[in-house]
Amino acid sequence: MNPPLEPALQADNDPPYPGPRTMTPHRVHDLRGHAIRELRYPASAAVIFTGVPGAGKSTALRKLFGDYPDAIEPALSPVGALLVDSHQSRKWWQRRLRAVPYPLLLPIVHLTHYLRIRTALRRADGPVIIHDCGTRNWVRRLVAAWARGVGRPVHLVMIDASAELARAGQVSRGRTVSQLSFQWHCMRWQRLMDRAGAGVKPDPAPASVVILDRAAVTDLDGLSFPA
Repeated sequence: MNPPLEPALQADNDPPYPGPRTMTPHRVHDLRGHAIRELRYPASAAVIFTGVPGAGKSTALRKLFGDYPDAIEPALSPVGALLVDSHQSRKWWQRRLRAVPYPLLLPIVHLTHYLRIRTALRRADGPVIIHDCGTRNWVRRLVAAWARGVGRPVHLVMIDASAELARAGQVSRGRTVSQLSFQWHCMRWQRLMDRAGAGVKPDPAPASVVILDRAAVTDLDGLSFPA
């Protein structure tokens, strides 16, 4: 049997959650070691899945929003959320520049991904789900500014995985980042986790932060976006 949520996850003046395993995030919620079946967000939300390379962001997105192995454009999920995954941009460019090694494609892949995020935030009718490592301050600020400009609340889902698990995840997908870059990501991520673990939102402050470990991601059945 999965352990119940600790009472500390709900402040004294907070309304009760819609169900024993359903949560509407509104602050920092550390759910590592807990089982949540559903997270509920506003229909206009921009939900960013963050984590170091190999932490399991794309795996979580496929589990929650559908498997799009050949998608080269942002994909609309069955629940009406537009999924913007950096792998879509990578595949788009690799189909056109097959002979170019992937490390050389990274700058243009990143640029394409960020432009697609901006377009999705401005034009999507429903929620937008974004794949991003979350360790670059300038990216967090840029996405937050874009979302704020169109009235979208930003929510973070932080997938916390150890460096060993994340490196193994990179190897299993057949795509690794350099040791120096990975250490940089891990160092920045640990700073974010130290703050979030103490209940402090990353800067710029999102509407909510949910921290998940691999087990919590496995237990999570989906995200919903009630009107």
